Amino acid sequence: MSDISSAQTPSSTTAQPAAGASLRPNRSRQFLVTLFGVYPIITLILYLVLPLTAGWPIWQTTLIVTPLMVAIMVFWMIPQIQKRFAGFIMRPVRR
Repeated sequence: MSDISSAQTPSSTTAQPAAGASLRPNRSRQFLVTLFGVYPIITLILYLVLPLTAGWPIWQTTLIVTPLMVAIMVFWMIPQIQKRFAGFIMRPVRR
């Protein structure tokens, strides 16, 4: 019985911030990193889509570009930013 109570739970083995400090994203830094990621991607998408949609109303072109950009952001760019720039973006919460 004592073996069960002395076993570590999954939550006790995960890394925690030191001394109870919690982290949250610094929105300004997150904005900058996201901006530098979005700009080249949206520019590339526009270079690819605009010749195919020449003469279309802007709302129709935007209807094509928006789902592409959102999918790239959600499934690739944001996870990469979180993985590669976490040390730059995440800051301790001030109390």
